[in-house]
Amino acid sequence: MCVGVPAQVIELLEASTRQAVVEVSGVRRRVDVSLIVDDDGIGLSVGEWVLLHVGFAMSVIDEEDARRTLELLTLLGGDNEDFAEFSTTQPG
Repeated sequence: MCVGVPAQVIELLEASTRQAVVEVSGVRRRVDVSLIVDDDGIGLSVGEWVLLHVGFAMSVIDEEDARRTLELLTLLGGDNEDFAEFSTTQPG
């Protein structure tokens, strides 16, 4: 089963790269945001929450949904492969 992981946008990188640095539980990672921003990088702001799946931000979500999902993932013990993979990588 595939589960998206909520992450908070910490930094928007140069618009041409369509990437951002996000954070989940203190771990930061560079991710692709091309599915949710336009060619000028408009459509996402620092501080917003996104739903991640295999290194791609799939959608913008609200903070309450992000909090609830992170709590559920923690209750599951972090057994979700997406969550475990996120915690083993660093921003590149």
